[in-house]
Amino acid sequence: MGLVTLVSIFTYSGCLTQGIDHTGGRALRVSDVAERGDAARRASVRLVIQGLEADTAADLYLGMDSETELRRAQGSYERAIQVDPTNPYAYLALARHHLDGGDATQAVNLIDQSAALFEAEGLRSPEVNVHLIGLRGWSFESRGPSGEGKIYLSRAATLAPNVWGDGSLSAEELR
Repeated sequence: MGLVTLVSIFTYSGCLTQGIDHTGGRALRVSDVAERGDAARRASVRLVIQGLEADTAADLYLGMDSETELRRAQGSYERAIQVDPTNPYAYLALARHHLDGGDATQAVNLIDQSAALFEAEGLRSPEVNVHLIGLRGWSFESRGPSGEGKIYLSRAATLAPNVWGDGSLSAEELR
């Protein structure tokens, strides 16, 4: 084989595998990054974790208590964005919150914002990508029957079956 052929093969195979996530079944947990970054990022991530805790509590309550926890969760995510508008974890958690509440339209914008910020900060990883893939699939499914949503959710379930095997991402799984 000539040198040009070998370079072409390596380049082509690199392009093919670059988009494939190899998480080993792992998915990002926001608590794993709580102590990373500057003071504003750490404070913002703590607010995201508080929001995820409130979302988790809302799942446990019925009626008025649930609504209170959901409002508290959204408020925490919004404060996290105010403290650090470049925190991709805040947009990711807020997108999950909106999907869980049935607002797929708002979630799509937040998923895109989160993905752009992860990319800009060099924080894209297989553990992050599995959530972006899964949230996109969940958003497609929420907007109506779509083969595209099933493809994304199936991919996320393959990459992190313990988290995405049920086709959704709970606040506890993300926390």
